[in-house]
Amino acid sequence: MEVNKICGIKSTTLSVELTNLQLGNDTLILTDANVVTIVGAGCGDIDMLTIKAARAIAAAEAIVYDNLVSKDILQLANDNCEMHYMGKVFGQLCVTQDQINQQLLRLSQQGKVVIRLKGGDPNVFGRGTEEAYFLANHGVKSQFIAGVTAALGCAASAGIPLTHRKLARSVTLMTGHLCDDAPIEWAGLLAAKSTMVFYMGKQRAANIAHGLLQAGAKLALPVAFISNGARPNQSVIHTTVKDMVEVASGIQVEGPTLLIVGEVVAIGQELAQLLRDVDEQQGDATYHINVANERVYA
Repeated sequence: MEVNKICGIKSTTLSVELTNLQLGNDTLILTDANVVTIVGAGCGDIDMLTIKAARAIAAAEAIVYDNLVSKDILQLANDNCEMHYMGKVFGQLCVTQDQINQQLLRLSQQGKVVIRLKGGDPNVFGRGTEEAYFLANHGVKSQFIAGVTAALGCAASAGIPLTHRKLARSVTLMTGHLCDDAPIEWAGLLAAKSTMVFYMGKQRAANIAHGLLQAGAKLALPVAFISNGARPNQSVIHTTVKDMVEVASGIQVEGPTLLIVGEVVAIGQELAQLLRDVDEQQGDATYHINVANERVYA
């Protein structure tokens, strides 16, 4: 089966072909009712989904999914698959992790081929291992399928390198949810010139800015907010540590927002400008890094 036939198509035939598609050295068992497969759906639309994840979705008899999984990915499930939405949204009353765990256990005990489908990667702030522990403690095996995590997918889609030989030799991934009550070595991160990526960072922008400034960060340190990254409605806003709190308060989007802090953000801006210059020179405005909704706050 050709890979490009996966995108944008939903049919029983597709599900069968995906299930039967054999890749070398594949040790995962996708149709074992005794194993719950915890799958990363990637950080955007179906183009960010791995073939292995698509195969697992097509083979599933029951899928427990969160709010970050796009609709076109869900459409890869076969018509008889049970779909169980158990998403969490910041600041809203949602299902608990225990309820999710119990649902996975209950479906597995019913003898179904169960997929736990999560946006991004299940083990990068996805609590995939917590669910695997719970299942193992109740006699149920599990396996993981990696997904393209938001830090990688969103940064690439926005044209921002996470590392750069002269500016950033490391990258640190953090969850914004803990920035108000967990100790973070801000000074160490700045000294190491590590690119900092905050998942759900918009809601904790004030805490992040305070920590950075207290540790001696420059007011002009570049910052990028990427909302709905790697999706058609992606929005990229460039600013600095000095203005990031004000900018964050003005972002009115329903989808997730990733925050990137570091000199690499400026490199991304320079690259975007060079590409625009190439377009103008060639009289062609059709090729751009996906920053059509880009805004810059100086």
